[in-house]
Amino acid sequence: MRSKAGSATRALRVLLRILITGVYLTLCALFIQLSSPGLRVADLNDIRQKGRLTVITRNNAHCYYHYRDQPMGFEYDLAKAFARELGVRLDVHIADRWEVFIPHLLDGEGQAIVAASLTDTPQRRRRVAFSEGYLTIRQHLIMHRRNKAIRKVADLAGHTVHVRRGTSYQERIEDLQRQGLAVELQLHPDVPTEELIRRVAAREIELTVADSHIAKLNRRYYPEVRVGPAIHREERLAWAVHPHAPRMRGRINRFFRRIKADGTFDKLYARYFAEIERFDYLDVRAFHRRLRRRLPRYEKIIRAAAEQHGFDWRLIAAQIYQESHLKPKARSHAGAHGLMQLTWDTARSLGVKNILDPKENINAGVRHLKRLYDHFDRAQGVDRLHIALAAYNIGQGHIFDARNLARRKQLDPNRWSSLAETLPLLRFRKYYQDSKYGYCRGTEPIHYIRQIMVYYDILKRRDIEYRVAEPRGQSSRFKVQG
Repeated sequence: MRSKAGSATRALRVLLRILITGVYLTLCALFIQLSSPGLRVADLNDIRQKGRLTVITRNNAHCYYHYRDQPMGFEYDLAKAFARELGVRLDVHIADRWEVFIPHLLDGEGQAIVAASLTDTPQRRRRVAFSEGYLTIRQHLIMHRRNKAIRKVADLAGHTVHVRRGTSYQERIEDLQRQGLAVELQLHPDVPTEELIRRVAAREIELTVADSHIAKLNRRYYPEVRVGPAIHREERLAWAVHPHAPRMRGRINRFFRRIKADGTFDKLYARYFAEIERFDYLDVRAFHRRLRRRLPRYEKIIRAAAEQHGFDWRLIAAQIYQESHLKPKARSHAGAHGLMQLTWDTARSLGVKNILDPKENINAGVRHLKRLYDHFDRAQGVDRLHIALAAYNIGQGHIFDARNLARRKQLDPNRWSSLAETLPLLRFRKYYQDSKYGYCRGTEPIHYIRQIMVYYDILKRRDIEYRVAEPRGQSSRFKVQG
């Protein structure tokens, strides 16, 4: 018995030594990791002390690009807002390929985040940590409108889908292949989703894949494509952080919760993806066709008038299209004339001699819009522009009434969202009987502005500037004040 008890005691001592040794080695490894400059992961205090946050992103139409020499993009605007909240400068790193996102992030020692419309997938989660999702999406097949062969995912058998290498699109098609679907996958080294959608529209390739918000937005630019069936369940877009940076992840999560609660997120989203659910194929196709045929005749006049009064010429072109479809002799049932649909009273007040002369009509119309814009100087930014456009459409008086009604409802009269709520009420006697200017077709300016901004977005898309990435395996770096 004593021998057995002694053996048990010795075994217990050996086991205890092993446990102590394991704990010691773990603590040593942790100490080395934290003390080694090459392995240490930065925390939020380090980032604040250095005054710089690095965002790794892509140079495309929904992440980061330049328009009129200004940095823009949905992901860029979100990252800029986050850097501003931290009180640091934003450095933008452009990854030249999707495959380098995670290596660049891990090399950044916790001082970088990936903000690039990145889908949170189990495969990626093995290497990085993701924030809470900020946008829910589904991946859809994209095909030409005349393609009637693909109505459900099972119809992909025998067809080829083209996607960019290294994306979650590739993962999803490979999942379908593993499930036994005989679909071919053609990988492209670094072709943007928008370019693959263009190739579908041109019938150069048959099928590609895009996230729902990107797919719907690109219908404007390429009306010949159709958004087909979803190939996977709902997923979420999220920012990626270093796996050993929990404080950064928590700080990002709080940021997203705040901007969703106070409306900032919706405002930024609307800047790039407003009205994407609405799509009128015939209208958008006609717009593209008329741009090619009619706009060149008047573009020089529009550019000169817009520059003189401080407007983007593409906005003026979009407004002219909404007013007259670029027809110089257009006349409305209300007696408005020409490209910018001037009334005789407005034309005379602006010194117009020939209301149907394209140059006179455009110059007078832009001057009139500038007067309205200057008048509503208490509004700011896009709100001011939208209020001026609404006044151009239905007259200053009805805007005054809508602003007064907004005040009575304790809404900000200098926000377009307030007037978009009160203008439609002026159709009803209950509201217009006490207004100075009476009945108003208050839904008209809302539709008017909505259409102009869609046309404006299409025109801007032609002039988005993309930076050329540096040699493969590297990335371009831009420092942007946050």
